[in-house]
Amino acid sequence: MTLNKKIVSLLYRKKMKIAVAESCTGGMLASNITSVSGSSKVFTMGLVAYSNQAKTYLLKVPNKIINKYGSVSVQCCLAMVNNLSKISKSKVCVSITGIAGPKGGSRQKPVGLVYIGIRIGKKVVINKCNFKKRGRIFIQKETVKKSLNILKKLIKLDN
Repeated sequence: MTLNKKIVSLLYRKKMKIAVAESCTGGMLASNITSVSGSSKVFTMGLVAYSNQAKTYLLKVPNKIINKYGSVSVQCCLAMVNNLSKISKSKVCVSITGIAGPKGGSRQKPVGLVYIGIRIGKKVVINKCNFKKRGRIFIQKETVKKSLNILKKLIKLDN
């Protein structure tokens, strides 16, 4: 069974709903989950908040967080996942923000830097990943794979 099918099956068995808010993956995670037959029973919404304006308007990320830490930061990822939880009313929420490249990176925030936030109930985990410069599509696909792997572990641990 593929990873996305396992996630949908786990969510269904545990009677959990999932919502995602993506930036650098552009909806790839939502597409991955909703490609599974029966995912409509567990998937509530997917938002692609690509611009800072979308993050502040749709996900209510405070401007001061983006201005102080940037949109690719632990703080922004945390605000995205917490606010998605309020908006979607889903028990499982995922937020992704990062730099897929090939441009846009800096010494402090290189191309391939991605934050994945996962909230299950009141528990929140933020993962910092650095996928190095291996190409935009590679970074996006690896981010989705990493998100699904973390989700699988955390959903199994939830009671």
